Amino acid sequence: MSKVLIISGSPTEETRLNGVLHDVLNQFREIGIPPEVINVRQFPSEALIQAKFDHEEIIAANKKVEDSNIIVILTPVYKASYSGVLKTYLDLLPQNGLEGKTILPIAVGGTFGHLLMIDYSLKPVFTALGATHILKGAFILDSQIKKLGNNRYELDQEAKNRLVASLNSLKPSLLTV
Repeated sequence: MSKVLIISGSPTEETRLNGVLHDVLNQFREIGIPPEVINVRQFPSEALIQAKFDHEEIIAANKKVEDSNIIVILTPVYKASYSGVLKTYLDLLPQNGLEGKTILPIAVGGTFGHLLMIDYSLKPVFTALGATHILKGAFILDSQIKKLGNNRYELDQEAKNRLVASLNSLKPSLLTV
């Protein structure tokens, strides 16, 4: 069975990205695949900022990456790119840490003007880390995610449809061991 890892690159605890994360988790659980989740914001800041490759939490997270064959990477869009906290973690992955993995990027941003950040910001970094199977991904507008309170969110139907279509692109990879 496929081993799925979700990496959330949000620097904040309460974020619309959690609405997307929740829907992604539900989609995998519905098909009987319990993914692991890494919330990069929970790493000690000194481990990230000082590039402590030998920090026990970084080593453990990198082991999860190594053991997974499908990695879904979630990020908010800041300044037309992915979050800095995600970048600091990606910098701590081994040189070919994404080799042989299927990567699905998902971004949440304020305008469709940032839609291409997946292609121009994220994909080159994934390629530099050895990824060769990078799927199209999904871009969801902030305005398509309704705040419900208590760090709960709901995606509108159009966004949910795009997200499900992106997750469905993983089906061939889910069948591999």
